Amino acid sequence: MSIAQCFAGAGCKVLIASRDEAAARAAVESMSDLPGEVSYVCLDVSDRAQCDEMARVAVERHGGIDVLCANAGIFPASKLPTMTTEDLEQVMSVNFYGTVYSVQACLEELTKSRAGRVILTSSITGPFTGFPGWSHYGASKAAQLGFMRTAAMELAPAGVTVNAVLPGNIATEGLDDLGEDYLRQMAEAIPHGRLGSVDDIGNAALFFATDEAGYVTGQALVVDGGQILPESMEAMREM
Repeated sequence: MSIAQCFAGAGCKVLIASRDEAAARAAVESMSDLPGEVSYVCLDVSDRAQCDEMARVAVERHGGIDVLCANAGIFPASKLPTMTTEDLEQVMSVNFYGTVYSVQACLEELTKSRAGRVILTSSITGPFTGFPGWSHYGASKAAQLGFMRTAAMELAPAGVTVNAVLPGNIATEGLDDLGEDYLRQMAEAIPHGRLGSVDDIGNAALFFATDEAGYVTGQALVVDGGQILPESMEAMREM
């Protein structure tokens, strides 16, 4: 929601796409006092036809598409000995296929814009780090970056940029059940000494959408407070 909030705060017309209508409606209501215009549509990005519908609704409501933020993602834990075909397909379908389908669906309008922006939400997990139970998630996030680099080349002649934000440990409601001790340990492993905020990610995405970032494409911006920098906990203690 924070990405949508940052864009709406900058005065953009925003369409939120979500499988959860209640959450989408609540998000729209929470942004009612921002200068931008925010609405939602319910769909599943793992379905190519529903992504086409997303693009159609965006054009119908706002007259075109200048920016696509491919942020949909799921991360159910499943270790290799018990991971099923369904587990793998579910994660790849939302996290990776959903990214490709969304870009394809919006491509015509992004090209018409002549300053189109595609902003992917990847992760440090996969491209840089690993975590037990998330091999399929890490693979999907690394796959997004492989897609990004070639897509950036293909779309450059049309003036469309393709970049990615790679969040580290971000304080979201998904961490609420982990407990204070675990959250403290997470923060201690980060040179900046704290978890990131959702605004840190939203602001990074907003940068990629600006005119100032018009010559930046095919790039992965890590937003993690330095989390991937230490080679060991001993390096943190030396600080």
